Amino acid sequence: MKFNTKTIHGGQQHDVAYGSVMPPIYQTTTYAQSTPGNHKGYEYSRTHNPTRHALEQSFASLEDGNYGLAFGSGIAAIDAVLKLLKPGDEVISTNDLYGGTYRLFTKIYENFGIKFHFIGMRNIDNIESFISAKTKLIWVETPTNPMMNIIDIKAVSDVSKKHNLLLAVDNTFATPYLQQPLNLGADIVMHSATKYLGGHSDVVMGGLVVRDKSLADRLYFIQNASGAICGPQDAFLVLRGIKTLHVRMQRHCENGRAVAEFLQSHSKIKNVYWPGFESHPNHEIAKSQMKDFGGMVSFTTKESNFDEAIKIVENLKIFTLAESLGGVESLAGHPASMTHASIPKDEREKTGVVDSLIRLSVGIEDKADLIADLKQAIG
Repeated sequence: MKFNTKTIHGGQQHDVAYGSVMPPIYQTTTYAQSTPGNHKGYEYSRTHNPTRHALEQSFASLEDGNYGLAFGSGIAAIDAVLKLLKPGDEVISTNDLYGGTYRLFTKIYENFGIKFHFIGMRNIDNIESFISAKTKLIWVETPTNPMMNIIDIKAVSDVSKKHNLLLAVDNTFATPYLQQPLNLGADIVMHSATKYLGGHSDVVMGGLVVRDKSLADRLYFIQNASGAICGPQDAFLVLRGIKTLHVRMQRHCENGRAVAEFLQSHSKIKNVYWPGFESHPNHEIAKSQMKDFGGMVSFTTKESNFDEAIKIVENLKIFTLAESLGGVESLAGHPASMTHASIPKDEREKTGVVDSLIRLSVGIEDKADLIADLKQAIG
């Protein structure tokens, strides 16, 4: 089954009761049993729910995985992965990553004795020097948030397999439409399904996909025992969003390219971060592991100061100044004071997240209107 068909039919079946084409919303906590322990596959909705199960099967299908898990948020999904570890374990992580992930790692799990190494991964040789007998997990974002760095998933996978480490990839920015990390050697794929998978800025959701049954069983246990699940209504909304993922991503990519090229040619813009440019440091890797380059673009102005960045995002009319990304509408954010504010300033700036940086989530509106909006805001 080709990807565009998987978004609509992957892992799905018509409802057995009445033939409903869309999975029904099973808004129930519990299920009738004929005798104790004898039921129809569902006993309590924290453990299993038919609507959530349909979504989890869709997640698995999109990523060419065998097992999918849905959580109440992307952070809840990451939290489940970290619960595979124990005190004394070490994690090697991308140094340019979502601020909420950094906060979870440093403010929660460091307190439980897990050590994190935040390093640049564009140079794969850099990873080896941080591996020890205590290393258990490599955590990768690619493209990274917000600097749009590209990491070679296959090369990192070769390192992880050499040392018998788990490799988890946050695939939120690329989506499975553009990139499928399991096919490149990853063990776990994570999504903030709040973003492109849901696609309409109306639901908070997280997902994991794996191929290995023993790993899946451990994660299912954590999901059930910790209880950070999504509700059936949210599962239904993300299932509905997934059915248009392929057509939305085509427009996100088209508009992202147009916006990036406009910004690159603007006399007041200093740097534009978008992996589709041949000048991007890992453009060739992006070409090899992604179908296209996505709708996320970051940039700085030649003024290079906080006030100039704030003036631009406040002057936008079609782009909405808001947290999050991946919806049909275009959003603009100021990472230093919004999504990445939890990262200390000196740590942020080492990776390029300076006060003048603006991040755009380019939506599916008419690209001429988006460019006109940026033009008037920048001046």
